[in-house]
Amino acid sequence: MNELITQAIAQWQLMHSLELVATLLALAYVILALKHSLWCWPAALLSTLLFTHVMWQSALLSDALLQLYYAGMALYGWWRWQQLRQATPGAKGSVFEWRWQWHLVLIVITALAGWALGMFMASYTQADFAYLDAQTTAFSVMATFLVARKLVSNWLYWVVIDAVSIYVYAQKHLYFLTGLFMLYTVIAIAGYFIWRSHYQQQPAVKLSV
Repeated sequence: MNELITQAIAQWQLMHSLELVATLLALAYVILALKHSLWCWPAALLSTLLFTHVMWQSALLSDALLQLYYAGMALYGWWRWQQLRQATPGAKGSVFEWRWQWHLVLIVITALAGWALGMFMASYTQADFAYLDAQTTAFSVMATFLVARKLVSNWLYWVVIDAVSIYVYAQKHLYFLTGLFMLYTVIAIAGYFIWRSHYQQQPAVKLSV
């Protein structure tokens, strides 16, 4: 009995240690992204690999799949930001925006994808918060792509996604993640106003969709 308790405590400590390290790396990613630093993407890659394990063990299956997507997007983001630097020499911090009509279409498509994923998770897996988790997953997929494209509006999506995630992670007793997403929400609000101000002041630049 004592051995089982010792193993349970050890597993709990390992899980929360991984969660803490992944949380610190994820926070570094957001702060570096806010500053237009390429090094945000290596921090994101390491964080997602750790979070994949944490989410899987917590039965947040949609989130676990999302972390694998984040890992791929970290590689894409590194490549894309390098491209943007080469396309606009000396304009390291250039940011972009799409017309509102494109965002409306994107929201509808993403919401439908989230509903379909939620229905699958609710019907065929033991995932907790199947529909809510699936919607945050779908919108996180979309918003991460907008970060890689350096669109100002990515921060607005993250404000909503992070606020919903606070509830989910608190219910699952993932305390470091809950605290992280509280910080994320504040940073996303600040990020939007900082990038929007920069967008309004920068010289006109063209962006391929």
